[in-house]
Amino acid sequence: MQNWTGSAAGAAVMPDGSIERFGPNDAVFALASITKLYTAMAALVAHEEGTLDLDDPFDEAGFSAADLLAHSAGIAPDEQRSLAPPAARRIYSTAAYDILADRITDRAGMPFDRYAAEAVARPLGMTRWRLEGSAGAGASGSVDDVLALLRAWQAPILVDERTRARAVTPHHPTLDGVLPGYGRQSPNPWGLGPEIRGQKSPHWTSPNNDPATFGHFGRIGTVAWVDPGTRTSLIALSDQEFGPWAIDAWPLLSTDVLNSASD
Repeated sequence: MQNWTGSAAGAAVMPDGSIERFGPNDAVFALASITKLYTAMAALVAHEEGTLDLDDPFDEAGFSAADLLAHSAGIAPDEQRSLAPPAARRIYSTAAYDILADRITDRAGMPFDRYAAEAVARPLGMTRWRLEGSAGAGASGSVDDVLALLRAWQAPILVDERTRARAVTPHHPTLDGVLPGYGRQSPNPWGLGPEIRGQKSPHWTSPNNDPATFGHFGRIGTVAWVDPGTRTSLIALSDQEFGPWAIDAWPLLSTDVLNSASD
């Protein structure tokens, strides 16, 4: 990370549970689409408490909450309108997360940001986390906040293990689609919130990452993944907009972390 321009901070969790830290882990960064991991966890909590059913169709639209989370609802990237039937192809959509947040708001009887804070941020001790604006891209937080969130994705801390396991398993696993910044992927597996690495190439993780690796990256220059095969995780936050630098740097950093984990 020393070669990245701008501000940057990160942490790698090793197989023995130790944490190697880089930069100020309490500094707050805009997180862009890493926000989706937070909103998705709130949706899983809502499902378990009966506020939201992951599989019930949304009225005449035909898509479910699970489809919205996995970008298989056919919703346009940045507009709340349909481009394709549900489960036809993977269309990466931030607007889908806002549709989901609106449904949780209606069912819970409180604004989504408050619901998610009570369901996720406070129980996990995410003290610097804030959600303002889009439920798909509007969060800010620190490395320590994202570490806490990843722990809840790795283990059944907030939801039952069956729910967590379902969420990190590809939903409609054979769907093709475009991975933003990396082109068309066939297939393009996605869980209920986290992207699943699978056999995608090119990709923002390392070629050495386990195919079951899951996580997310953000357009503002943020990345977070969990590799279940090696029990290793990586978080790297920056204020440098996504671009060619990230396409080169993120896989290299991921490879370095995996090599350190195997030493």
